[in-house]
Amino acid sequence: MFVCLQTHAQMQNPFFVENDSIIQWISEFPSINKNNTKHSFSKKISELIIGKDEQSRLIKPMSVIALNPDTFIIIDQGKGQPLYVINKQLTPVKYIKRNNISFPSLTNACFINYNRIIFTDSRLNKIFSIFGNEKEIKSLNDSLLLKQPTGVAYSVLKDEIWVVETSAHRISVLNQNGKLLKTMGKRGTNNGEFNYPTSIWIDNQGYCYIIDAMNYRVQIFNKEGEFISSFGKQGDASGYFARPKGIATDSFHNIYITDALFHNVQIFDKEGKFLYHFGEQGREPGQFWMPSGIYIDKNDYIYVSDTYNSRVQIFKLKAENIK
Repeated sequence: MFVCLQTHAQMQNPFFVENDSIIQWISEFPSINKNNTKHSFSKKISELIIGKDEQSRLIKPMSVIALNPDTFIIIDQGKGQPLYVINKQLTPVKYIKRNNISFPSLTNACFINYNRIIFTDSRLNKIFSIFGNEKEIKSLNDSLLLKQPTGVAYSVLKDEIWVVETSAHRISVLNQNGKLLKTMGKRGTNNGEFNYPTSIWIDNQGYCYIIDAMNYRVQIFNKEGEFISSFGKQGDASGYFARPKGIATDSFHNIYITDALFHNVQIFDKEGKFLYHFGEQGREPGQFWMPSGIYIDKNDYIYVSDTYNSRVQIFKLKAENIK
C-alpha cells in the first residue's frame, strides 16, 4: 500500500508529486494480527505478564538502526535490552560478558562503521558499546560523567561520537574511546542553546540535526559544531511541533521528524520548509501511536519506532516517482 502524503504547497521541490505518493509502506515487525486488534486493555496486560509469544513480541521500542529491511537493531525500553531482527526473527543480544548489567532506560543507538554499536541508557547516565567480534557489552568510558544521555550519533567525517545530554541542555562530543573532546550549548533559547534536547542525527556530509524538544525546534550545525540554522515552533497544525521525538534525513537532504502527539512523521526540506506528513493515530499499516525514533538507511528505507503500538514500521521513499 501507499501512504497518502498531505502536501503543504505545490512548491518547486523534487519531492512534490501530483496525484501520487512517494512513501510506500513496506512492512511491520512484528506483524499485528488483525483478529486481535480489539483485545481489551486487561487482556493485553495479562498477555504481557504471562508472556504469550514473548520471543516475537516487542514492548516499548524507542529507536531502531538498520542495515536493510531484513537486518536491523531495536532498542526496546520495555525489554531492557538491544534486540536483533534478522529475516523477521527476533533475537535478544546475548553476549558472554555483561557484568550483570540491567538497562532500565534504554533510549537510542547508532552504528560506528557498521561493526560496532553504541547505545545510551538515560537512567544509568552511560553509553555502552558492542563489538561484533568480541561478544561483550562494555561501558564506553566509566569515568565519563553524563547527565541523562539520550540521542547519540556518529560523525564519519570527524570520527566523533556526539551525545545529547538532555537534563544538562548540551551536546558532548567524544572520541571513539569515550574521551570528552568538547561540549556545546547551555540552557536557553538563543542559537546554539537548548531546552531539553533529545534526538540527534548526523548525515554523510557531517551536518548535525538536533531536536531541541522544549524549544519546539530543530537546530542544525556543521561538522565543527558551528550553528547553521534552526526551524520550528510550537503549534497544532502541520509544520509545527507538539512533541517532536526522532529525526533523520534521506539521500535528498530532506528532514523527517516523528511527533508523538501528532502520531505522524513530518517532512521538511533542508531549509526547514514544511513539505508534507504521513501517518495518523491508529493501529493499521501507516498509522502510529506515539512514535519515537526514526532511521533512514542508505537506500532510503524509513524505519519508525511505533512505540505504543509495540512495533517497528518500514517504509520506502519511491524516488522513481519523483517528477
